[in-house]
Amino acid sequence: MTVKGAKILVVGHGDILECAVTAHFREEGAAEVYSVSELALDCAVQPAVHDFFQKHRPDYVVLGSTRSGGIQANLDHPADFSYHNVQSAANVFHAAYKFQAKKVLYWASSCIYPREAPQPYQPDQILTGPLELSSEPYAIAKLAGVAMARGYRRQYGLSTVVAIPATVYGPGSDGDLQNAHVIGALIHKFQEAVRDGAGAVEVWGSGNPLREFLYRDDLCSGCQLLLEGYEGEDIVNVGSGEEVSIADLARMIAAATDFRGQINFDVARSDGAARKVLDSQPIRSLGWQPATSLEEGILRTVNWFQQGEKV
Repeated sequence: MTVKGAKILVVGHGDILECAVTAHFREEGAAEVYSVSELALDCAVQPAVHDFFQKHRPDYVVLGSTRSGGIQANLDHPADFSYHNVQSAANVFHAAYKFQAKKVLYWASSCIYPREAPQPYQPDQILTGPLELSSEPYAIAKLAGVAMARGYRRQYGLSTVVAIPATVYGPGSDGDLQNAHVIGALIHKFQEAVRDGAGAVEVWGSGNPLREFLYRDDLCSGCQLLLEGYEGEDIVNVGSGEEVSIADLARMIAAATDFRGQINFDVARSDGAARKVLDSQPIRSLGWQPATSLEEGILRTVNWFQQGEKV
């Protein structure tokens, strides 16, 4: 199977995953790449999804999150994140089965791993313990999507793949402080401080948590490999293997934005999980390798924010 000449539906919420994957497959020669955000297609509305599949009959579906965000967004919108992700996954999986899509690639989230699971995370740890409370509603919604992927595969023979990415970043990252993931939020804060001549920047949490990030281009290459060359039922982690503390990440972004003031950590804010790192050896064994270091990816992302470019 190849994406060249294929019709591909990309489901997201105008986030970096949807934007990056849409652009990537257009560059790779897909016949049609449908972005739900460009189409204003609300995948939580079953008749709309049914009508789209009936009319366009996509060959491949890349199914991301229809609502997501950082720690604060998860705390503020637990119902929205649950409802939209569960409804959308149910509607898309059923339409993909009914209209005979060749494959659905479902992007889950590292939030579905238990809070105290040994690291790096491995898929056989899923559902073995309690989830991180700050993202539990979203995580349970994403777990429902995993169950749907397996259910439609086993009952109806729909080709499905479940993948878990590290937190994706790069040009196109959201910089809104209430909704953004950490890299976009920090770049926004440091750029604003430089522009305003502020002497200090506040970073939420202690700075101690360890995180892994995945540059948008590396996500896209992994996405294409999984669509074209993986048929297994096992969940696949897709991470860079590069681990960094939030404090060191903040210092890296401060340097990239030429901020020379003080960094203060607001310990009253939630840290979320203490560490989130994926075991990505299975996809590496298929020949995939991330090509962009965190340092280089941060520089590219800061440059994009500074230039005000559009994806």
